[in-house]
Amino acid sequence: MQRYATDTAMAENKQFYARATETGKRVAVVGAGPAGLACAHRLAMAGHDVIVLEGKDKAGGLNEYGLAAYKTVDDFAQKEIEYLLEIGGIEIRGEQMLGRDFTLGELRRDYDAVFLGLGLGGVNKLGVAGEDLAGCENAVDFIEAIRQAGDLAEIAVGSQVVVLGGGMTAIDAAVQAKLLGAEEVTLCYRRGGDAMGASKFEQELAASRGVFIRHYLAPKEILGEDGKVAGVLFEHTEVKDGKLVATGETGVIAADHVLKAIGQTFVTEHLEGLKLENGRIAIDAEGRTSLADVWAGGDCVKKGEDLTVTSVAQGRDAAISINHVLAGEAPLASAVA
Repeated sequence: MQRYATDTAMAENKQFYARATETGKRVAVVGAGPAGLACAHRLAMAGHDVIVLEGKDKAGGLNEYGLAAYKTVDDFAQKEIEYLLEIGGIEIRGEQMLGRDFTLGELRRDYDAVFLGLGLGGVNKLGVAGEDLAGCENAVDFIEAIRQAGDLAEIAVGSQVVVLGGGMTAIDAAVQAKLLGAEEVTLCYRRGGDAMGASKFEQELAASRGVFIRHYLAPKEILGEDGKVAGVLFEHTEVKDGKLVATGETGVIAADHVLKAIGQTFVTEHLEGLKLENGRIAIDAEGRTSLADVWAGGDCVKKGEDLTVTSVAQGRDAAISINHVLAGEAPLASAVA
């Protein structure tokens, strides 16, 4: 529904909001993903000047780098960003990374407010032997490479691919491996189908594309030969008394390419002075952090459902709060102790 509404508005060149009179205030937004872009747009509406600092060379975050290529036809992510920027007052600077090109302290010094939409910069490790063998890679990197490739023939894919994980990233990686010509793609998950993060629709889509989905298999080791992936040793699991346990029974699935899709992590470096909560940035209901002039939203805060629309809403709400503060309508103090 959102895609349809946005495509229609863009096709008819309709802007739903006008930019207010310039306020002279400057806000730094770190991260050009859904949360950061939503925050930047709402701040620009209020008349503030916004500088968006993005670690990669393109804006868009998940929509540009994290979604399967077959789901993102016609380069819609960049077209939507161009449409968003038409409001004026927003400058996006690519290849600008927190901790490398600037610090949080510098942003607080140079801008009237800061919004952090950092996303998730790390990837979980399996923690098993053989994880560093050639041919074993993170599924998010595989998906990103496909999205940014000028020629899909440049993307290396094995003939026997094993995907580890049960979420949307695992499904996307598995389907794309099959579409790129893999003879056999097996997606393995340590629990049953009902526990998978991927929807039933996505699971059925993968199966319809020739992906073989196997449940109750936990990887114990990535097997190698001459420094390259040769297979995966699994241990069977089962649910007993409500808990997932290993049965002791093992088996091997041959593979020359392993894609790990077992979740991403938040990188907590370079966040001097910020309070964390469960490994993410702590915020109040308005997105305010423990620092009075810093707000945050999106995956880096872990609030609400894990959906793009949630990140967009958090960016919008933070912008509304920032605007109130910059207009002198609220005290410059955070509710996060």
